Amino acid sequence: MELPVWFEISTFVGLTVLLLADLAIVARRPHEPSVREASLWVTFYVSLALLFGVVLLSVTNGDYATQFYAGWLTEYSLSVDNLFVFVIIMARFRVPRKLQQEVLMVGIIIALVLRGIFILAGAELIERFTWVFYLFGAFLVYTAINLVRGEDEDDYEENALIRRLKKVLPMTAEFHGNKLRVPDPDAMNKARGGKSKKLFTPMIVVFLALGTTDLLFALDSIPAIFGLTREAFIVFTANVFALMGLRQLYFLLGGLLKRLVYLSYGLAIILGFIGVKLILEAVHDNSLPFFNDGQPIESVPEIPTWLSLAVILGVLLVVTVASLLKTRGQTPEKDADVADEAAPADRVERPEGN
Repeated sequence: MELPVWFEISTFVGLTVLLLADLAIVARRPHEPSVREASLWVTFYVSLALLFGVVLLSVTNGDYATQFYAGWLTEYSLSVDNLFVFVIIMARFRVPRKLQQEVLMVGIIIALVLRGIFILAGAELIERFTWVFYLFGAFLVYTAINLVRGEDEDDYEENALIRRLKKVLPMTAEFHGNKLRVPDPDAMNKARGGKSKKLFTPMIVVFLALGTTDLLFALDSIPAIFGLTREAFIVFTANVFALMGLRQLYFLLGGLLKRLVYLSYGLAIILGFIGVKLILEAVHDNSLPFFNDGQPIESVPEIPTWLSLAVILGVLLVVTVASLLKTRGQTPEKDADVADEAAPADRVERPEGN
């Protein structure tokens, strides 16, 4: 059964309006949300995702709804893991607390655009080359092994693009609200009323750091969800619903993230399970000429979506309860707190060699 075109269009329009409204709310009143406010927003977005699955069930069938729930849970759990890195980025760039909502919102929009491109490319690859599931499956198993071995820890390292930008862009040392560029105070004094040179603020680097970092995370999450459904519409909507509540979840969890000590092991199990599922599907629908003479091996079992959903739910429940029991009695740390004091306003970072 195919998804009705009217339903897909209505969903995209509704999600776009919701994202624009969320962005407008953040831009109008930059602030650090309270625990109560963050809890209400997280509850709203989670309820919205659950409701969307019910609507999907009524419009199509139970299989599509199960695929959405499994994909959404997988993307949401991987997004929680991403929050560790977001905390580090905010602290490293010393983003003031009142600006962090807007920074996260713009970073999420960048991530959605980049993931949309990834999803379209992935869907096209799967449509033309079914053997790509072998690659996706092997990559997920490899990622799972690295998570267990601790080689995929959440230590943030600036990528080449960010390092290059910090070297070549004339940049102020402090944030100027949500502005990306501001007049150079030294040039204004020298010009005495003339046209002043403009400098970038650290905000542009933070936006790019969040967006490009999430793009690296997408290398894991996009193949994982394609292991649960081949429907690009479900893949994209699951990503949107997982990312929409991420900003509020960042403020809600805060130091509690440190208590999820077994999360990486749970994600390793989930990614490994989906990786094996992908490989089994690839063998079942085999078309590689050098393997079994290019013939499918239909005797290989396929893992149903309902079983995938049950495994994902079970693993997340076990690792969450085990983590909280392990860290019982620990005081949450304010990892996301960063200093609001800016560096001296007259200090400007110049490109090397100038």
